[in-house]
Amino acid sequence: MEKKTVGARIKQLREGKSISLEEFSERSGLGLDEIKLIEEDDQLPSLAPLIRMARALGVRLGTFLDDNDYLGPVVCRREEQTREGINFTNKHASSHNDLVYFPLAEKKAGRSMEPFVIDVTSASASKGDYELTTHEGEEFIYVLKGSIEVIYGKKTYVVNEGESIYYDSIVDHNLHAATSEGARILAVVYTPF
Repeated sequence: MEKKTVGARIKQLREGKSISLEEFSERSGLGLDEIKLIEEDDQLPSLAPLIRMARALGVRLGTFLDDNDYLGPVVCRREEQTREGINFTNKHASSHNDLVYFPLAEKKAGRSMEPFVIDVTSASASKGDYELTTHEGEEFIYVLKGSIEVIYGKKTYVVNEGESIYYDSIVDHNLHAATSEGARILAVVYTPF
C-alpha cells in the first residue's frame, strides 16, 4: 500500500470531516492559498502551521505522519532510521535552515510526544534573519552532533554536542545550526491535544 504524503493526509482528514477550505482556513488561521499549496504537496510547512492544522482538525500532530493504530511499545531499529527523512520548509525557506526529520515513533498510535532525529543542514540565514515561530507545547532538544543555536524570545542559546535544551514552544523561537557544518539532534515535541 502506498504511503500518503503529508499534504494528501491533511486533505483526506479535512474532507473526511466535511470541513471546507474556507472553514479550515478560519479554524487554523492559515491562508487559503497556503492550505492549497500544502494539500497539493507544493509546500511542506514548518511545524507551527502543521500544529495549527492538527488543532483545527482535532487530531494529533503525528496523525499527519502516520496512519497506524498500534498501541503497544514501538522499537525503532537503527536500520529504520536511515530511510528518507521528511523535509519541512515553508514559503520563507530562503531564510530558514532545512530541517530533515526522521520520525522515531510513527508506528505508535495515540502518542502525546513526537520524537525525531533531525538533521539541521546549515546555518544559511544571516544573523537576525531567522523567522521565529510559536505553537502550543514543549520541546526537548539533545544535540547528537555539531552545535545549534536556539533563538528563544529575546535570548539566544548555543547548544553543543552532548548538551540539551528544553523550552515552552509558546514563546517565539527558532532552531538552526550554529555553523555551516550543520548538526544532528534528537528532538521530542509535545503538543497538548
